[in-house]
Amino acid sequence: MTENTVIRFIKRPEGFVDESSFAMEKAAMPTIGEGQILLRNFYHSLDPYMRPRMTEMDSYVPAFEIGQIMDGGGMGVVVESRHPDYAPGDVVMGMVQWAEYQAAEPGGFMRKIAPGIAPWKDYLGVLGGASLTAYVGMKLIGEPRAGETLYVSAASGAVGSIAAQMGKIMGCRVVGSAGTDDKVAWLKDELGLDAAFNHRTVASMDAAIAEHCPEGIDIDFENVGGATLQAVLDHINHHGRIIMCGTISEYSTPGPGLKNIFRIVNHKVRMQGFIVSDHFDMMPQFAADMAGWLAEGKIKYRETVVEGIENMPKALVGLFHGENFGKLIVKVGHEPN
Repeated sequence: MTENTVIRFIKRPEGFVDESSFAMEKAAMPTIGEGQILLRNFYHSLDPYMRPRMTEMDSYVPAFEIGQIMDGGGMGVVVESRHPDYAPGDVVMGMVQWAEYQAAEPGGFMRKIAPGIAPWKDYLGVLGGASLTAYVGMKLIGEPRAGETLYVSAASGAVGSIAAQMGKIMGCRVVGSAGTDDKVAWLKDELGLDAAFNHRTVASMDAAIAEHCPEGIDIDFENVGGATLQAVLDHINHHGRIIMCGTISEYSTPGPGLKNIFRIVNHKVRMQGFIVSDHFDMMPQFAADMAGWLAEGKIKYRETVVEGIENMPKALVGLFHGENFGKLIVKVGHEPN
């Protein structure tokens, strides 16, 4: 190979992101220096946190710079190495570029993955960062107890679906919302949620929460924000816990200010945000618990796999319109043997 394909970030979006913020181009094959590896990337993870990175807002991940090659979670196979701990054929996972090939310096979030334990894409899905995010939020902030009501917004997504199933495993009554009737049916029929509704078709979020959570909400796993979070706040019980994981409804357009926030005080509610990368020490316990739940059939999951590096911008745009079902992954090259 003498030519590489990359996708650059070329324009900050206003409102919803569209494909004009990206440009695909041909580039020279990268060369590596001492301590580096040459990767052929084959899977990429597309995730909601990428939208705030397209602005210059203060976030937990540095903003994309105009002109840079896009990056995010992904997997690649080493094709050349000048690093003593890596050899051709090793598979690595970490923050990788939107590129067919790239030079990389191992370390930080980038690590080797042993073959044969699970399908490669599962390391970005059910065994990856999204599931760990659900695990950390539920364990550290949610602290569910049997008999409590757990509400999960975006419950068919990569994070929400795992949080919802953890709630069932821990004895909660679990209610979820999603954006299509097919997703709602999956939540009830496949994942076994006690109730679920389509947030796009209900008369109001307040009415939907009142109907499906008649005894109020003890734990909210919040992925949406905006009107969803307002409805939760209006129905949260005493000593409730709001796990602030994300606010995807507000990434493109600012949401209305919250009202009735004194309820947090007089209901003694804990509302806490978190960043999963602060809790990688929980990875061994997460891996052990998840392996057990999968073996027992207690965890089910869905993936949307898009083919081709040229389709990455379109797939990311679709993520913010709810076009994916479960974890969104782009396959840009063949899996290693």
